[in-house]
Amino acid sequence: MKRLFCVLVSFSFNFWAVAQQDSIRLNVKLNDDQKSISVEQTLVYHNPHQKSIDQIKLLNWVSAYQKRKTPLLKRKIEDRKNDLYFAKDEQLGKLESLQYSLKNTTSEILNTQQENIFIPLSEALKPGESVTINLKYKIKLPDARFTGYGINTNHLLLKYFFLVPETFEDENQSNSFYRDTEETANAGSFWKVNFEIPKYWKIYSNLLQNSELEFEGKSINDPEFQISKEIYPEFSLNVDGQNVKVDLGYQTNEYQRQILSSVLTNHLKFIKTKTGNLPEKLFITDKFMKKEEFIGIDDIKFWKFKFQMFTDYEKTDLDYFSTISKKVMDEYFISNKTKDHWLKNGLKSYLEIQYLKQNYPNHKLIGNLADNANIFGIKPLKIFHASKLKLNERYGLAYHYIYTQNLDQKITTPFDKLSNFNTTAISQFETGSLLNYISEYQGNETFDEFLKQYFSQNYKSKITGDDFLKELENQSNGKSAFLKRMMDEKHRINFNLKNFEEKNNEYLVKIKKSKSEIIPLKLETEAKDSEKTTYWKDGNELTKDSASLPTNQVEKIVLNDDYVFPETNFRDNYLYTKGIFSNMKKIRFKLIKDIQNPEYNEIFITPRLTFNAYDKVLFGMNFKNQGIFDQKFDYSVTPYYSSGTGKLTGSAGLGYSILPPDSFFRSWNFGVSGSYFHYDNNLAYTRFGASTSLNFNKNPRSAIGRSLFFSYNYYERELSPLRILNNEYAKYNLWNLGYAYSDNQMIHEKYIGTNIQWMEDFQKISAEAFYRWEFAKNKKISFRWFAGYFVKNETKNNLFNYGISRVSNYSFSYGLLGQSATSGILSQQFILAEGGFKSLFNTSVNEFITSVNVDSHLWKWFNLYADAGVYKNKNHAAKFIWDSGIKVKVVPDFLEVYFPVASSLGFEPGFKNYGYRIRYTLVLNLGALINNLRRGVF
Repeated sequence: MKRLFCVLVSFSFNFWAVAQQDSIRLNVKLNDDQKSISVEQTLVYHNPHQKSIDQIKLLNWVSAYQKRKTPLLKRKIEDRKNDLYFAKDEQLGKLESLQYSLKNTTSEILNTQQENIFIPLSEALKPGESVTINLKYKIKLPDARFTGYGINTNHLLLKYFFLVPETFEDENQSNSFYRDTEETANAGSFWKVNFEIPKYWKIYSNLLQNSELEFEGKSINDPEFQISKEIYPEFSLNVDGQNVKVDLGYQTNEYQRQILSSVLTNHLKFIKTKTGNLPEKLFITDKFMKKEEFIGIDDIKFWKFKFQMFTDYEKTDLDYFSTISKKVMDEYFISNKTKDHWLKNGLKSYLEIQYLKQNYPNHKLIGNLADNANIFGIKPLKIFHASKLKLNERYGLAYHYIYTQNLDQKITTPFDKLSNFNTTAISQFETGSLLNYISEYQGNETFDEFLKQYFSQNYKSKITGDDFLKELENQSNGKSAFLKRMMDEKHRINFNLKNFEEKNNEYLVKIKKSKSEIIPLKLETEAKDSEKTTYWKDGNELTKDSASLPTNQVEKIVLNDDYVFPETNFRDNYLYTKGIFSNMKKIRFKLIKDIQNPEYNEIFITPRLTFNAYDKVLFGMNFKNQGIFDQKFDYSVTPYYSSGTGKLTGSAGLGYSILPPDSFFRSWNFGVSGSYFHYDNNLAYTRFGASTSLNFNKNPRSAIGRSLFFSYNYYERELSPLRILNNEYAKYNLWNLGYAYSDNQMIHEKYIGTNIQWMEDFQKISAEAFYRWEFAKNKKISFRWFAGYFVKNETKNNLFNYGISRVSNYSFSYGLLGQSATSGILSQQFILAEGGFKSLFNTSVNEFITSVNVDSHLWKWFNLYADAGVYKNKNHAAKFIWDSGIKVKVVPDFLEVYFPVASSLGFEPGFKNYGYRIRYTLVLNLGALINNLRRGVF
């Protein structure tokens, strides 16, 4: 290796180079430890800028694999993956040494920990001129568990590790960082790579292979090299006379190999009919396959049960078509994957949509699950609208779901700024839907012909998304111009079928559009026999327009059916021409919450079963207009039958949300509500309230949330003679104003809240702070601080006092099973609020309290806890109290049991009634559980 390096230095100026194309020649040796590589490299670098430069920037992205303060680590934490944060030093990657030779001068770079290394030039390099640099360095490879690249059990996967110039470097040579988003590091260069590896190992790559250990070619995508102890499947295919080699970087079972022998050829033939010629070689790693496979078709596994949505053949077919489509796009042309991510991702989704239309036109979104889920001969999933949705509708549904949360982003948002869900819903699905919409409008053959011509002209060349849209606009005579504007904004476009009039054997349909964008409209008519006829109306700037459609036994008029265009509301896209619902929407009752069917005004009826100590078992039915997707206006009515009292109880509420696309707030919610339940034996309470909350805008990748809220509630309670004697409140008004800040990121979780509360007889202010730190993998310690102070307290009793170990649930906002319980198992329920003490201090606070609660991991499901605080009541001195004990986490944050050990009361296990001092938390809130599980998804 050393001798070869000297030879390379001596002949560096005779090294081959293609005009204006960087050349990279590598000799790579896998060292004896099989965890590092030694590299000798010759780089011919051309100045791509419009100005002279005095340094060359090389990407040293192996240095991203550090445990602290790298963009890669930050992204992994955002994705709720902590492997890199808690990695051992020997699992990390780094550049261990670096020497470079430039014009017969050899130097050493000492700071090799930076992701961007700058090589100084002795004289300025003018635009277009080239310089040859020889490099010698050693790389310690990272563990593959972090990104999929590096050291795995049976192979090494090398990508983004070599020192290379950045393809899309800006004029200022700004720093670029690795985030594991398949960003473009170096593409468009000519590579020639020789390997020195142990005998019996094999190398796979996306570059063309000259010999067993040598690869070369122009890098359309960043080069990948997999050094493996195993032999992986290889397929040599003839696709309409063109030879294409497909190599896999992982093992498959015999059944899959049999399927792949036929479906890979079919996939490539289909893609070729849409886009023209194919790349000579496709190399698919296990990481790439898992990232690009078809989403949403996996078997559903629950405990010991498994429900198959699609057959093994269908899953293999769809997974590989999706993967092959993206791989072909990657090898067709060079693009900036951070800026123009949507181009390759959108084309991949466009190809998927076309493939589904041809090969899976009648397949459902949930596949065969509705037929396979059979209980005593009954197929319960058949009642859901979700079981009737077509597989192709998933593209529009995904965008519509994220829009209803107001968490969508512009298509042109840089890829590293997109939320995890939006990398699919926006970059892939929404873009693919728009391309499909243009294709249907123009005619699929016309659009596909444009793709063939465009890719033929730009094969293996650098292109931009703007150039693609410009060429498409020229080809479509300007009819696709709206795409650029839609991609550059969080669009809020909606079409509304207002009504129709029948004139001269035609329906004159009135259409309202939310914006004056020139967008073509897709209209369909449906006859009684379900026969559909499609009409296209050219776009114009009118916000109020009309279209004439022939009557022809039409029963229904539909706009943008099957979620074909990403608009904001599909519920106003249907009109009936016959019957009492002519020019109206039909009303339909649905059992159990479902994906809304936009054709109807739906009311979802869901059985409810709950319990409290006074109503006992509550049997109820919830009537709600909101299904799986959020709506701006929603209502919910839930009457219950109280088995404990024989009376009707229940709750109801109305809500409305303002969701601006671009504002300082994400949502502004308004609501009114009421409820009637029992809080003690044969004693009921009634509550009426109104509230508003302002949820501030946030970075979609961030776990930070900020909100401001205000509420008013009126309470009326039935009182027993004893309660009247104790001067308890029968009626009171409660006002609340508060602010909350939360950061639910992994490792360091934080919450801060303040609240002002008042009514006729008191005014109080409180603050709460919470911090949870994961100090070792899956081991956490939390600190909570609370302070409360009565500004005014002229109350008649202790109802509104701060709680030390029990809360006074006068607002009926805590999920207490025994609201007024003072003994028994229900009285032992613990709510982490106010003082937060677990030991039973039988007093409350009417002046001020401050407390600290600490909770730390001990072993497996066991934690240690300790609480300490100071409180003061009127006419009494301040008092310090403390407690400690052991917590058992049955279901963390939802079902936990506290065993007191020692406190200012004494050694509690020695008390006679110790069993009654054990406390537990029980959260019966499915929504809170779902929100906890989906952290990192958005």
